[in-house]
Amino acid sequence: MLIKKAFKYRLRTTPEIEEQLRRMAGCRRFVWNDGLSAIKTALDSEERRPGYKQLCDALLLTKRTHPFLAEDAPSQALQQTLKDLDRAVKDAFDKKQPLKEFPTFKKKGKCTESFRIPQGFQIDQGSSRIKLPKLGWLRYRNSREMTGIPKNVTVSLHAGHWYASVQTEQEIPDPAQGPSKHIGGDRGINSFLAMSDGTLIQPLNAFKEASRKLGRLQRQLSRKVKFSENWKKCKAKITKLHSRIAAMRKDFLHKLSTTIAKNHGLVVLEDLKIKNMSASAAGTIEAPGKKVKQKSGMNRSILDQGWAEFARQLEYKLRWRGGMFLKIPPQYTSQRCSCCGHIHPSNRKRQAFLCLSCGFEDHADINAAKNILAAGLAVIACGEHPDVTGSVKQEPTGGDYALAA
Repeated sequence: MLIKKAFKYRLRTTPEIEEQLRRMAGCRRFVWNDGLSAIKTALDSEERRPGYKQLCDALLLTKRTHPFLAEDAPSQALQQTLKDLDRAVKDAFDKKQPLKEFPTFKKKGKCTESFRIPQGFQIDQGSSRIKLPKLGWLRYRNSREMTGIPKNVTVSLHAGHWYASVQTEQEIPDPAQGPSKHIGGDRGINSFLAMSDGTLIQPLNAFKEASRKLGRLQRQLSRKVKFSENWKKCKAKITKLHSRIAAMRKDFLHKLSTTIAKNHGLVVLEDLKIKNMSASAAGTIEAPGKKVKQKSGMNRSILDQGWAEFARQLEYKLRWRGGMFLKIPPQYTSQRCSCCGHIHPSNRKRQAFLCLSCGFEDHADINAAKNILAAGLAVIACGEHPDVTGSVKQEPTGGDYALAA
């Protein structure tokens, strides 16, 4: 099995090095915009779109008219930019990826300052140093040991600090079958995850906890002159707070997903359409929505949980350990009795579940988790297989899957 991992380290920089890094990121942004302009011009003229090879040929001419590209940035980084652009355009026209949008121009201050170097770099873990073209040896904070063969490095600016993210590849033997323990999970707001064994994982609510401080900083920002020094300082504080919220959420999700993947061979979750669930209820002028404020608050809570990222982490961590990850349709999992299979909307009353048919009582989310696990086991028992994303498109047939467990 080929495992790809990314190891992200914070670089130890000086003002001179940061200025060089900004120039390199600016060259990458210039080449992206120049190549995208050429592609748009060709498409508007109904001509053949220039591919990666044609863009690289045009880059040689661009370097002659703009010497700073050759002076400030390594050629590998600029070529990698054109390769990324070509891939983004191809994905936008790929009907199999309907969510991919056509690439847009990158504006300074409105996009991530970054560049990627596919080759020509060296890493000295013993001395915590990394050598980059045009920059030489730079020290970094060696927070964890790097494993695998380094393939490329991406340097990016985030919350006022520069980071180097090294992607590695490692070939390992196919993992043995994972633990025999199976688990079903119901993601929610009151409880981040309710598991079929009765465990309730409380949510972190990182954004909610920091919302008061964030609102105060945003009010201060609104009273300052735009782009003044005080405005920039306040803007940096807001960026730092958002970065801290994201780091707390990421840490919570990684620790939880790792624990679950280590102890379970099969994990089943609902295939939730999070984009639809968090859509705005404002409506239009002609048909205004109802309970807009309540829906807005629920949308913030949904997005604060990180459900999609949690499922993504579980999927690859289970695969690395020889486990299996399934997604099943979410229909009726909250209304179905996990004991007798009776379905009725009145079975669930908020966080309590009481079956109107057999009188079975349980926590509503735990009952849903049991149904989710039963549905996943029924899929396996009926011989159905998930698609490449791990989701099952149709509800399994062959009897009431509430009894499959």
